[in-house]
Amino acid sequence: MAEIRSDIEIARAATKKPILEIGARLGIPPEALLPYGHDKAKVGADFIAAQKEKKNGRLILVTAINPTPAGEGKTTTTVGLGDGLNRIGKKTIVCIREASLGPCFGIKGGAAGGGYAQVVPMEDINLHFTGDFHAITSAHNLLAALIDNHIYWGNEQNIDVRRIAWRRVMDMNDRALRHIVGSLGGVANGYPRETGFDITVASEVMAILCLAQDLKDLETRLGNIIIGYRRDKSPVHARDIKADGAMTVLLKDAMQPNLVQTLENNPAFVHGGPFANIAHGCNSVIATTTALKLADYVVTEAGFGADLGAEKFFDIKCRKAGLKPDAAVVVATVRAIKMNGGVKKEDLGKENIDALRKGCANLGRHVQNVKKFGVPVLVAINHFTSDTEAEIQVIKDYVATLGSEAILCKHWAEGSAGIEDLARKVVELANAGHSQFSPLYPDDMPLFHKIETIAKDIYHASEVIADKLVRDQLRTWEDQGYGRLPICMAKTQYSFSTDPNLRGAPTGHAVPIREVRLAAGAGFIVVITGEIMTMPGLPKAPSSERIYLNEQGYIEGLF
Repeated sequence: MAEIRSDIEIARAATKKPILEIGARLGIPPEALLPYGHDKAKVGADFIAAQKEKKNGRLILVTAINPTPAGEGKTTTTVGLGDGLNRIGKKTIVCIREASLGPCFGIKGGAAGGGYAQVVPMEDINLHFTGDFHAITSAHNLLAALIDNHIYWGNEQNIDVRRIAWRRVMDMNDRALRHIVGSLGGVANGYPRETGFDITVASEVMAILCLAQDLKDLETRLGNIIIGYRRDKSPVHARDIKADGAMTVLLKDAMQPNLVQTLENNPAFVHGGPFANIAHGCNSVIATTTALKLADYVVTEAGFGADLGAEKFFDIKCRKAGLKPDAAVVVATVRAIKMNGGVKKEDLGKENIDALRKGCANLGRHVQNVKKFGVPVLVAINHFTSDTEAEIQVIKDYVATLGSEAILCKHWAEGSAGIEDLARKVVELANAGHSQFSPLYPDDMPLFHKIETIAKDIYHASEVIADKLVRDQLRTWEDQGYGRLPICMAKTQYSFSTDPNLRGAPTGHAVPIREVRLAAGAGFIVVITGEIMTMPGLPKAPSSERIYLNEQGYIEGLF
């Protein structure tokens, strides 16, 4: 049996082409690219603006079943499908998110695909890359500093220090910073108050950058951020303390999409990275819309399972950007489906048809949910060597009962050659014109009814539990003119419910709302459910313990 190499070993052995050559294939001239070394570059704003009158290509969403420790390979399949489409002669760009340092050094690992379906340079993408996340962190924390400074120098806006809504961020999992007291040490350090940190990927600045159409739109959205409230409960915006201009300056380069390549030298935009269990979980609008002007097919992903990522892709990103997806692919593995059927991780390598049939309910729920948006669906079975023919056939037969088709994909081991079948089916489906995309709920539906619609139609919950304070807050926002905003649910990614241990396809559960937050700049209402955290913690044995530089100076253990 051939030796199985790690993702980082495969990536390191890749033969990359100069990034200017990758850009040239898309019609991007050298002067429109800002290179970061030889293998990555940013695409200039002027070039992007000049593409607006071009016809759009076909938009393909890749989503997945609920994640499990067994792995699903959604990003791997996204990259593999992009390579597969290019292999069969279709000009295709992959659009994925940038990786957060928190998961890289925590438990999840990297986010650049895997096996022979990766984007490179893998090490850079998973670490500092082109500095976008650092710029977002800096812009967010500049606003935080300006708030405290404004209060220190007389508080002209009469900000109520008890009602400051803007916390600080860092791109790392650090539970010790969730709730802190700042400005201790006397008069010279300001007014002590409770505050805290979120992870950068949960920052509203991250969401704004990923939803903004251009720099002007970016500055307007940054100015719309509500930083807190006065004693009369009227909102104070970032523009009121003159923060929006400087924040835009910090984000000027970060706003430009990053161009890299796959292992097979096909183009990929890697840009933006809001979490899907906290924020809206999609790569930037500007990267996706630019790719649609430059390619015949664009393959993008939405984070975690379709109950989170796909729902937010449709209801937030597509709604805000006017995007109309042509087809969707739901990624599943035999192993993950068996885990949803009750099999323990250590037993996943054994054939278990009964558990597989039971776990298929999770896959079926996601397929049916995506269809509720009017988007036709295929299922990609991401192949593992332990899968048996009987197990694969069970999934294919089950998906057929849903009116869709499941295709076995071996891109992890074989690259584009292993996913040609899916690529051809995607082209056929996307070109058939069957998509009748429509968001789940209308803009003018009351906010609480929007929350109930998601909980009942997507999660199959029986009720939403929210106390009077939450309901009153939603009504207040409606009175202030925010009632047409979409909902961004913050929920565990592991279950349709708010209980991460409740696998499969549960029904009749309740969705408790802990808190609601108005992201006026991003343009959505964040609804925090269950025990979800906006600042994760590190596990007992974090991935960082296994990451180091070897004697040759190469990174080991990143993934």
